[in-house]
Amino acid sequence: MDLLKKSLSAMAAVLFLASAVSCSSGGSSSESVTSAESATEEPTEEVKETDISGQTITWLADYDINPAVKGQDRSVALSLFEDVYGASVKFERCEAGEKYETLSKMLLSGKTVDMFPYDQQAIPYGTAKELFAPLDEYYDVLDMDSEMWEGMSELTDSLAYNGEHYVIPYSLSSPQLLIYSRKLIQSEGLDDPAKLYAENKWDWDAFMGMMKKFKEKAPEGVTRYGINGWFGQSVLNSSGKTVISSDNGKLVSNLASPEIEKAEKLMQEIRDSGLYYRDWLGHYAKDNTILFFAAADWALGESNLVTPDADLMAVPFPKSPLAEDYALPCNIGARMLVKGSEHPEAVAAFIKCERMAATQPEYTAKAKEEALKGSVRSKLTEEQYDAIQSYLSDVMPVCDLGFGMSGKMFTAESRSYDTMGVMNKLESALLDYPDKAENWEKLRDAVKGDIDSALKEYNK
Repeated sequence: MDLLKKSLSAMAAVLFLASAVSCSSGGSSSESVTSAESATEEPTEEVKETDISGQTITWLADYDINPAVKGQDRSVALSLFEDVYGASVKFERCEAGEKYETLSKMLLSGKTVDMFPYDQQAIPYGTAKELFAPLDEYYDVLDMDSEMWEGMSELTDSLAYNGEHYVIPYSLSSPQLLIYSRKLIQSEGLDDPAKLYAENKWDWDAFMGMMKKFKEKAPEGVTRYGINGWFGQSVLNSSGKTVISSDNGKLVSNLASPEIEKAEKLMQEIRDSGLYYRDWLGHYAKDNTILFFAAADWALGESNLVTPDADLMAVPFPKSPLAEDYALPCNIGARMLVKGSEHPEAVAAFIKCERMAATQPEYTAKAKEEALKGSVRSKLTEEQYDAIQSYLSDVMPVCDLGFGMSGKMFTAESRSYDTMGVMNKLESALLDYPDKAENWEKLRDAVKGDIDSALKEYNK
């Protein structure tokens, strides 16, 4: 632990100097590195811990991990990787929708790829295709026993595949939330959802009761709704059960579980009770006719500017009365180690740098400062920012393996009921396609065959 603390201190010092020079001079990333090196001593071997000096990892993705090539500041993680470890990253571009196909072709042709972006398809699709290697062998490089990884072990284990850890999450972001107006809630005599959440009383019953009461109290000639936005995945997650899970290395379906049925019927009730406003607004409603807006945290900042007098706050989606914990759909920050990588230790070191950037106070304080600056399109209050960070710290994401299965199980872009995947239908059909999915029983029967077929493919 003492060695880790020395490493953190030395890395922080190097990064601080590099960032200061970069901001003041406006120079390129190479100029920043040179200036930082001249302003401080070369990090010792003890600080580096893992000797990967001079190594270059190839990063295949649809975006460059080094924004400095476009004149922007380097990320904290990349600065640590380059300035402390003396390693570098080479970018190989591919199209977003063709990442996996491109990776497969490159590996078959003998080309070098070391690191790949994590997304939902990484597990089980990518691992089943043997595109990635587990990171268990490199836990010493990652410093997995150190305090900076506290709070991630349960999530890491939940993403294990066939008993091995291919995904080591280093951060969580973009949580799916319910945005509401405290001013409106108070004027309607309703309980504050954030207070209910803090008291562990924020469940489906409280949520539905608030929306129904709000709708019933609508002034004459005014139509009120309970909720607008995107929240189907939140409903599924809040049941406490995943559609697809892993059992002794085999994928299994939970489609017939009572928990999934209750979640789907909750969506059906929201629709049939006239609580759901289907048109996408993109922000909290200006006219106080919709109680909740469901979206990622970006929408809170934008809604603040659209409805500046609403006194907005956000809260996770309520849990099922039968679930022990809340659930929080969000983005998981992770990097995949490509199978056959020539520099696996360097990839592990880069992931460690990402975790440091996400957890060390000197870096998180800067991230908060930047977030609170806002822009012409979005502005968060400090109270809102702190609340979002607390949700990300306290609520573990639910990882449904169904979203990581290809083919008929999940489609990223399709908006047509006839071409979308099973998981898309389970999170939206009862809300948005009542003519196609009249009720839960018919929807369940319609998707069962595709689930069974996919499981046979994966469980060969």
